[in-house]
Amino acid sequence: MATIKVKVEPATITDVPDKVYYQISHKGRVRRIFSGYRIEKGEWNGVRVTPVRDDVARNSALKNISAGIKAGLARLARIVAALDSNAAEYDVADIIDAYAAYMAEYSFTAYMQGLIAGLKAAGRVRTAETYEAAMRSFAKYCGTDIMLDTIDSGLMAGYQQWLSARGLTMNSISFYNRILRAAYNRAADSGAIDQRHPFAKVYTGIPATVKRALPLSVMKRIRKLDLHDKPAMEYARDMFLLSFYLRGMSLIDMAYLRRSDLRNGYVVYRRRKTGRLLMIKWTSEMQRIVDVHKCGSGDYLLPVFRLKPDGRSSYRNCCYNINRQLHRIGHALGLCTPLTMYVARHCWATAARSKGVPLSVISEGMGHNSEATTRIYLASLDTSAVDKANSLVIGSI
Repeated sequence: MATIKVKVEPATITDVPDKVYYQISHKGRVRRIFSGYRIEKGEWNGVRVTPVRDDVARNSALKNISAGIKAGLARLARIVAALDSNAAEYDVADIIDAYAAYMAEYSFTAYMQGLIAGLKAAGRVRTAETYEAAMRSFAKYCGTDIMLDTIDSGLMAGYQQWLSARGLTMNSISFYNRILRAAYNRAADSGAIDQRHPFAKVYTGIPATVKRALPLSVMKRIRKLDLHDKPAMEYARDMFLLSFYLRGMSLIDMAYLRRSDLRNGYVVYRRRKTGRLLMIKWTSEMQRIVDVHKCGSGDYLLPVFRLKPDGRSSYRNCCYNINRQLHRIGHALGLCTPLTMYVARHCWATAARSKGVPLSVISEGMGHNSEATTRIYLASLDTSAVDKANSLVIGSI
């Protein structure tokens, strides 16, 4: 079995720090791997890095160096254990090659990029974009690429404080923390790193969703708006209404609808978020909007991809412009709730609930995997109804 020791190679040039390396011995052969760390003279006691001066900043750096060296030892021990568990013979070169491969694959950036590539290949483009956002944020905080197995509770606590200092809400902080936790747990579950539970003391909760549904009376006002002289607003309003008519269909799903998806009086499509197959009866209200906003001779049903077919940048631009126009409509109507495409989904769920539609039917209509998800969309009961119930209770005593 191979043995691994930490050694220090004194620098031959004055004022140059000493190099810390791992010495690997196996079957009479000895090789070295540079740990990536350097220390000053006198900071090594023959066994470990140790603070030797009254310098708070330097002692903090030495603590990080010590932790990094231990992480490297743990990696090598894991590699040797894996090689020992195989029946095949191995030599020192095999250990070094495996170590180099591990360092290349399980740095934070490399691992995240691998997950992102997998998500894109699976068609989960939006999820891949959220992983990219979390990767950029955490990499900016760290300042340099780090290994996954060096992530601990102290690092994550510092990251959370950094996000808070930059003005992010707890909802946004949780968004980043949950993505990073998912990536970390995946690596731990694969056995690539030891599970150290670094996210146990940072916020990963899901705050209660702000209710964004509008009353049906407001939906009627939006529908009746005369916007014939404001084509951008009219287009945004009609896309909002079409989403509502289509049981709260998301704009990304609407964008990818093709003419061939209309069959025998139904529109049949798969949700891009979940891959679930849905079928919706096509109505005259839906057809009227499609007739007004024709998509030319292309395959798509709606004119969302104006710049480049299937282009995400084209979709994002369209989504931004639609929501900007919806904000203006909402402002003109004096709405307290910011009007966006997503509000249509909340509106459909709440309207269906107000009409006595069972929760299970609403959940099925929206393509949710569970009724718990559907409840997020449902607005609170009208307070007047609660007040009437309270009056009945009070009047009974």
